Amino acid sequence: MQAYKYDKVLIVDDTELDCFIAEKVMRITQFAKNTICINSACDALKYLDTLSENPDAIPELIFLDVNMPGMNGFQFLSEYKKLPVGIRKRSIVMLTSSILEDDKQHALSNEYVKSFINKPLSMDALRNL
Repeated sequence: MQAYKYDKVLIVDDTELDCFIAEKVMRITQFAKNTICINSACDALKYLDTLSENPDAIPELIFLDVNMPGMNGFQFLSEYKKLPVGIRKRSIVMLTSSILEDDKQHALSNEYVKSFINKPLSMDALRNL
């Protein structure tokens, strides 16, 4: 039996259906053993901040929706860089339903963003990471 690629990943997306799809695809492909889905960028930042004293509990990878109410993915990235350095070691994959090339370039210019993927998350997209 193949081992999971990651033990724990965080999905930050305000759409419950997109979270559900991402979690299922990650399990089917054995991409992530455990997934945590948080429906707002603000709540995700608070969650990550609580883990600063427990580095083993920090998700290994973060999937971040670009367009969310309240705080969008780009605003999250601005706040993310203020978190303790141990938390910021994690890579971020931006998820979007946007087809704007500007969004993609803006995301990929951020030092923490590893990849930019269209939603819904697919098995092919995970294999290509």
